[in-house]
Amino acid sequence: MKTIPKLLASLCAVAALAASGHALAQTPPLQRTIVGKGDVSVPGREAVIARVEVAPGATAARHTHPGDEIAYVSEGETELLVDGEAPRIVKAGETFVIPAGVVHAAHNAGSTPIKLISVYVVEKGKPLATPAP
Repeated sequence: MKTIPKLLASLCAVAALAASGHALAQTPPLQRTIVGKGDVSVPGREAVIARVEVAPGATAARHTHPGDEIAYVSEGETELLVDGEAPRIVKAGETFVIPAGVVHAAHNAGSTPIKLISVYVVEKGKPLATPAP
């Protein structure tokens, strides 16, 4: 009978972890939080401003955008993988531009997240990003 209190205590601990969001919770490899949008001088396009974070050890899968991506790395560093170019490391304080439709990815080999501020000048009504093979 002494095992029942232990079992109940264990079940309560698991329930508490699940309720707090820690059990089985995983950070997505890429988080993009839109912080602003606005029309630009090019008809049919808009600027989308986002905070972007790539988790430690994660890869932002190959994708494209329906317009240019202009990014500033605010924290960390990552390996930027752009089709047709040699891989390169971008670090805090640096910038990069990815032209519309170009397939790219990023790999964060570090132990801390990489954080960027990105501006996308994209076609209105299209998804901000589309997975690429």
